[in-house]
Amino acid sequence: MLERIERGRIVPIVVLDDVDAAAPLAEALLAGGLDVMEITLRTGAALAAIRRIATAYPEMLLGAGTLLDPSQVEQARDAGAVFGLAPGLNPRVVQAAANCGMLFAPGVMTPSEVEQAWAIGCKLLKFFPAEPAGGVAMLKALAGPYAHLGLRFIPTGGIHTGNLADYLKVPLVAAIGGSWMVDKALVAAGRWDEITRLTRVAVAAATAP
Repeated sequence: MLERIERGRIVPIVVLDDVDAAAPLAEALLAGGLDVMEITLRTGAALAAIRRIATAYPEMLLGAGTLLDPSQVEQARDAGAVFGLAPGLNPRVVQAAANCGMLFAPGVMTPSEVEQAWAIGCKLLKFFPAEPAGGVAMLKALAGPYAHLGLRFIPTGGIHTGNLADYLKVPLVAAIGGSWMVDKALVAAGRWDEITRLTRVAVAAATAP
């Protein structure tokens, strides 16, 4: 699963208000060359959207984001999510993910949080909020004391086509997370062709030599 995330190099972060947008959005991302997505549990439509995509598009590697409570981990897993992420580090949520066999990336921003996450068995970490926390320079600084532990990061927050390549050059980075190609306004307007175009541009930027 982590290999697939690393192969795609981008995890689109999706906020859905309308479950009927789930299927066409998944189609648009697949057409743009991405077979992975994260649906955040910030709306009432999120779990139903995960369920719909998991059923209709089994080829999509489907994650759930903003998992803040152990019960949300179980609900997301039952809906069809196979990996999860959170903005912060909550040991109870980490344990819930481990209990149900879900690949999980808690959010970290400081060396202390990295060590706490590693101490409870987490090797995939969400670096959030990436740009406000120091961006590429901060990730490179973290590489010094922690690279030998085999940690991998998904930086999220303030990343876009213009700076994603800089993040992806950092050896610790498995993939980047971003929402620009799935902007809520584009989704609300049903601009699926534009989402596909933006996804193709992002994939090209992420895979450029």
